[in-house]
Amino acid sequence: MAIAQAILKDLSDNWWVILLRGIIALVFGVVAFILPGATLLALVFVWGAYAIIDGAFALYLTYLASRQERRWWPYLLEGIAGIVAGVVAFGFPGLTALALLYIIAAWAIITGIVEIVAAVDMRKVIQNEWLLGLAGVLSIAFGVIVAVQPDAGALAVVWTVGLYAVLAGITLIMLAFRVRNLGKHLGAGATA
Repeated sequence: MAIAQAILKDLSDNWWVILLRGIIALVFGVVAFILPGATLLALVFVWGAYAIIDGAFALYLTYLASRQERRWWPYLLEGIAGIVAGVVAFGFPGLTALALLYIIAAWAIITGIVEIVAAVDMRKVIQNEWLLGLAGVLSIAFGVIVAVQPDAGALAVVWTVGLYAVLAGITLIMLAFRVRNLGKHLGAGATA
């Protein structure tokens, strides 16, 4: 029980990391809808920046998990996948649209799997861990759709990416506030 409380305290003390991930995803998604005529090159750079930032936050979660001697490797894989995908996007902006789509699809599928594993790990620690699992399912579904239908037009890709980012962002924001509120309840229980 002490380990579960320590994990919850760590999560609630750092709920802002989950919130920031959600806000960044939401802003990225809204921008994709507002500026659908942006070139594919601009999408490459915007997505590359998002993947790097998201990967950096996942690496921070790796650190938090390792401090509590919890399973940290899923976060590490997610962080590395995000950073590598972002660096590739910046290093090779002339990639064809098809190659970019497959990079995005692979990243989304890996991220989704890791989020589902993390949700399963958290099921005994917090309620509504399904929000993280739902974010994982959305990531996997998005990745599969992009991989199966790579011939979709650039506008459809922008809107698909935008929709995914908005849904994932909202889900992560909801999870962040849930984790924060659980931390408040934990603190109130400790003082009672």
